[in-house]
Amino acid sequence: MKRWLLTLTIVIILVTGGCTAAPTEEPGTTGPRTLRIMTYDSFSVSEEVIRQFEEINNVTVQFLQAGDAGTMLNQAILSRDNPQADVLYGIDNTFLSRALEADIFEPYQAKALNNIPEALRLDAQYRVVPTDYGDVCLNYDIQALTEAKLPVPQSLQDLTQPEYKGLLVVENPASSSPGLAFLMATIGVFGEDGDYTYLDFWQALRDNDVLVVDGWDSAYYSEFSGGAYSEGTRPLVVSYATSPAAEVYFSEEPLEVPPTGAVTAPQTCFRQIEFAGILKNGQNRDLAEAFIEYLLSTDFQEDIPLQMWVYPSNPEAKLPQVFTDFALEAEDPVTVLAEAIEQKREAWIEAWTETVLK
Repeated sequence: MKRWLLTLTIVIILVTGGCTAAPTEEPGTTGPRTLRIMTYDSFSVSEEVIRQFEEINNVTVQFLQAGDAGTMLNQAILSRDNPQADVLYGIDNTFLSRALEADIFEPYQAKALNNIPEALRLDAQYRVVPTDYGDVCLNYDIQALTEAKLPVPQSLQDLTQPEYKGLLVVENPASSSPGLAFLMATIGVFGEDGDYTYLDFWQALRDNDVLVVDGWDSAYYSEFSGGAYSEGTRPLVVSYATSPAAEVYFSEEPLEVPPTGAVTAPQTCFRQIEFAGILKNGQNRDLAEAFIEYLLSTDFQEDIPLQMWVYPSNPEAKLPQVFTDFALEAEDPVTVLAEAIEQKREAWIEAWTETVLK
């Protein structure tokens, strides 16, 4: 997924630096081999969690950050005959079909998959495993809506009502992961055919003075009014259902309740599921298999929430208290078939651009 990047970027640099410092194996020695993991720029994991895997398997783990999820996938496809890494982490369900059709993964039926809910397992051929999930949804400034005596929107259609005119900021789906997820939610709810389509909804949002920005950082920190570090004036933003918990966790002063809320009513959120897989033609198949198993273990899974602000795919992983207290899950998330996303993603984005930005 993408999340709390201003804080996490520093963590990522420190983590990856720590994981790549150990020496690689020299010919004729018994030193550690190197296992390379390609991932997106905002990936984060605790140094001690990676060190544990390294010590158990006598390996050095090296992370190769390759831009956002789309850029990362492009790199993996272009280099599939001579891959830059052994494992790829971070393909989500908006890009999954493209990755599978490109045939870049080796099948591997992880033993730990038995612990993962079937709803998260989207590949019956075991080419990828689900590592985490999170819901993209509306967030709102509690104080601002209270002072304006406005109810919290409980449907996407509510956003087109005149009382919410000029209050919403969203991310461009052509340049933003949560922006694309929110576009998928509108397609899943309103569809492409009939008297009222997703484009009719977006036209209504445009008429209601929706603001579109390039990415989550700009939307949340520059235009949204509710976050502790936000400087904007709009009390509604597309973010994550875990964002209120992050507000509490990163607050400089202790908070009993977050300043923001998340709308998780039925058919208002899109669930992003992330996957990892073993790249074909890699050099360390045994270590790659061990790493896939480790990704689904409670040791790794329990590290995910406070590193990337999403839910672990393994329900046996214990959640941190701040998640238990303040993070939410969608009651009935919108679903769009991965195959449809792959076939129509670019056409949907182009049609959205024509409707909203021109």
